Amino acid sequence: MTAPNDTVADDDALYVLTAVLLTPAQFPSVLADDYPAACATLALEPYAEGYGLVLGQDGSGARWTVVVDDVSLVAVAIAAWDCGMEYDLSPDDRSVVCALPGWPLPVAVAAPGVAAPHDPLPDPEAEGTDPAPLTPPDTESWGPAQRRMGADEIAHQWSAWREQIDDETAFATPPGAESPAAGTGAGGRTGPTPGAESAESGAEAGSEPGPEPEPDPHPEVEVQGEVDAETESESGAETETGSGSGFGGPDDAAASPAAEAPSGVHPGVRRALAQAHDYIDTPPPPGRVRSSFATGDARMLRADGPGWSLVARTDDIAFILLDEEPGEVLPVGRGTELPKLLKALDTLAVRPA
Repeated sequence: MTAPNDTVADDDALYVLTAVLLTPAQFPSVLADDYPAACATLALEPYAEGYGLVLGQDGSGARWTVVVDDVSLVAVAIAAWDCGMEYDLSPDDRSVVCALPGWPLPVAVAAPGVAAPHDPLPDPEAEGTDPAPLTPPDTESWGPAQRRMGADEIAHQWSAWREQIDDETAFATPPGAESPAAGTGAGGRTGPTPGAESAESGAEAGSEPGPEPEPDPHPEVEVQGEVDAETESESGAETETGSGSGFGGPDDAAASPAAEAPSGVHPGVRRALAQAHDYIDTPPPPGRVRSSFATGDARMLRADGPGWSLVARTDDIAFILLDEEPGEVLPVGRGTELPKLLKALDTLAVRPA
C-alpha cells in the first residue's frame, strides 16, 4: 500500500500509507459533527463533491496529509485495499488541492526506508504562518472526537454490540406499566418500577395490598454498557488505518445490571432524541445525519449533535453516546416512537454515491 507520489513541496516523494474520503456522506468523524465543519477544521471549502485525504510520509519521514479533489480515484483505492488488493494510489499533480502537515488520524504503519513518522519542520520562509501540524485525538481522554469515534466503532461492529442486549430484560415493560411516553424514543425499562419489589414482598407476607402505583411517565433508560476509556485506549478495536480507536470493542463492555440503571431516561438521551427529531423540521448541515448500507432492507444511521452521537439500524434499536457520560453506551429500545424517528432521519440523510 506504499507508493511514491511527487506531490509534497521540494520535490520530495510522498510514500502513501492510507487514505480516507472527506465527503458529505463519508468523512472522518474525529474532525467534526458534520461535513462543513470537518472541512473548516482543515481550512477547506465544503464543496459538494468532496475530497480525498491521502496520508503518507515524505523522504525525510515527515507526516503529510495531501488533499486531492479526485474523489473517485481515492474511493477506488480504498475499496481495493479493503479487499486485500494492492493499489498504487498516485494522484495527478493537477488534482492536488493542498498538502497539510501532520495526520488527522492515527496511522499504525510507516513507510519503509525512511525516518520514523514525525511532524515536518516549519518553513523558515513562511515566517510563522505555517498551519499547525494535524494531530490525532488523544485516546486517553473523552470528548467530542472520542464520542464520535465510539459511535463509528459501534456502527462497524453492530452485530457484536447488539448481541449484548437482551431485549426481554433490557426493554421489558413491567405488568401494568404503560408504554414509554411519546417522544422519548425509549423502548422499555431496565426493571420494575421503584417500590414494586417491596410491594410484592408485603403481599406474600399477608399484608394488605397498597394502592395501585401510577405508571411512570418517564421510563428508565434501558441498559448502560460501560467502557473503561483508559483500558480501551490500549486494547480497542482496530480502525481502517490499523491503530487503536480509543473506544472499546463489545467484548470489553458488559451491560450494567438493571438495578444500577438510573431512574428515568437519562436527560442527555432525551435531549439527543429531541434534537434529532428537530432535524426533521429543520434539516441540519450536510453530513450531520448519514445513512449507509446494512443487511437486508435496513440502513445504518449515524447522527451527531452538540454533545451526543447516535448510531442505529432502521429496523432495530439505537445507541447513544454523550459527552457528559465518558465511555458509556446508552441503548434506546424500539418502542413506538423510535421507528418513526429513524425512518424520518433516513429520509433526510446523505448517502454514499
